[in-house]
Amino acid sequence: MMFELRGYIDPKGNKPFAKWFEKLDITAAVKVTTALTRMENGNFSNVEGVGAGVSEYKINFGPGYRIYFGRDGERLVILLHGGTKKRQDEDIALAQAYWADYKRRRKYASYP
Repeated sequence: MMFELRGYIDPKGNKPFAKWFEKLDITAAVKVTTALTRMENGNFSNVEGVGAGVSEYKINFGPGYRIYFGRDGERLVILLHGGTKKRQDEDIALAQAYWADYKRRRKYASYP
């Protein structure tokens, strides 16, 4: 089963995951892209829930990169935020806030 990955967009039009991804060096970007491809193909083996409907994909490379996401239905994955093990607590809190916002706005409008 293939999954569709979309980036979360906040009410001001910001894209937190994309902003984080753009700051990565080339080697880290390749590792994250590989993880995203695995997610698209249904491989969620390095994933665990971190609360409030948010999951964390762990990448065992460098500072321990993380991809935070929520699942909207059977095949849609919303990429919320990225980070490293060092900032894990703050990143999880941000991702949970983004997910709550996504779900709240999702009720009232079609998400792009």
